[in-house]
Amino acid sequence: MFTLENITKLKNSILSVGLATLLASSLQAAESSVDGAVKYPVKDGKYTLYHVNTQDSKSFNIGRDATKREIAAWNKDIAYDGTGLPEFDMKDGEVVLDENGKPKKAQGSVELGNELYDAQCVMCHGDFGSGGKGYPKLAGGTVASLKNQRLNPADANPNPENPDKTIGSYWPYASTLFWYIQESMPFNHPKSLTNSESYALTAYLLSVNNITIDGQELDDEYVLDKEKFLKIVMPNVNGFYPETNTPNNPKEGVENMTKFLSNPSLYGKGTKCMKDCIKGDVEPLVLRIQEDLSKAANEPLSTARDLPKADASKSVPGQADYESAGCSACHSNAAIGAPVVGDKAAWDKVVSKGLEQVHSNAINGINAMPPKGGADISDEKLKQIVDYMINSSK
Repeated sequence: MFTLENITKLKNSILSVGLATLLASSLQAAESSVDGAVKYPVKDGKYTLYHVNTQDSKSFNIGRDATKREIAAWNKDIAYDGTGLPEFDMKDGEVVLDENGKPKKAQGSVELGNELYDAQCVMCHGDFGSGGKGYPKLAGGTVASLKNQRLNPADANPNPENPDKTIGSYWPYASTLFWYIQESMPFNHPKSLTNSESYALTAYLLSVNNITIDGQELDDEYVLDKEKFLKIVMPNVNGFYPETNTPNNPKEGVENMTKFLSNPSLYGKGTKCMKDCIKGDVEPLVLRIQEDLSKAANEPLSTARDLPKADASKSVPGQADYESAGCSACHSNAAIGAPVVGDKAAWDKVVSKGLEQVHSNAINGINAMPPKGGADISDEKLKQIVDYMINSSK
């Protein structure tokens, strides 16, 4: 039976557990870095403001040695042959364990990659990697298109098409794709993807380029991991000059180049020419080259050595912060999807919701825009930036 003493002890135990849980959760919530590193917490599915290292320093506060966990979290070099590809998922520089306490295997499906791409990549790189204004397309093109030379002066009619350099037509190794995704993407939050998510995005981008792995097409259910990754052979793998910088074995570089040059199919066919290579009348070509090299064609735009002095009287509230806070990165390029400064129709649509709502969206984040655009500025300054963009678009 429960006596008064037992009930008192039970209450004290429950209170102790509750306080311990609360303290633990408070400490976890307050944690803003890993050994002092930068971390980007996610709240309600959106990235919150950056948390910067606030460790005390007893010296001049000019830095410190990176910890092993920081180095492990950032050091993700991947060689062309797949050396460095992750086998397990990592978080904060440590291997993630599954529900059984074993290292969680890093792997991702084409379907997951498609979802990630639509959520974080499509606003810049277009549907299915078709490209956006100011951003390269990632899919399409052929290896044959790389022979296009738009400004070849030796051609009577220079090819108007540029070489079509995409993942499928140009990149010789898929390891570069995986590494770049992990290091630099997404644009507004690099290094935020897990190893599994990077595998998934890589699988999706390979699939839209119609690249097969070991003869197998990459459908939605296809799951990419390290073992399968090592079997990838890119279409343009032989389209680059071989490795000649081999300090450990100088003969290897010579052998690589000799082997390359012994196969004309790798670098084109035809008769080598050192003199009188252009057939027919060369006078128009000579005149065009002379014009390009003329003094008038290469005069500097300005010879002034002093920068113009800024006129403080013309300064508009919010204009300087608009540049320094990085707002122009998105609001000057329509490809991202954000309303561009100067686009009256786009801003009229935004302002129709009411200025107070526009200010609230800017502060708290909306769609792909994180709170305050990821900038560490006050609410008041952010409102001035919003007002500046609106007034500049009327």
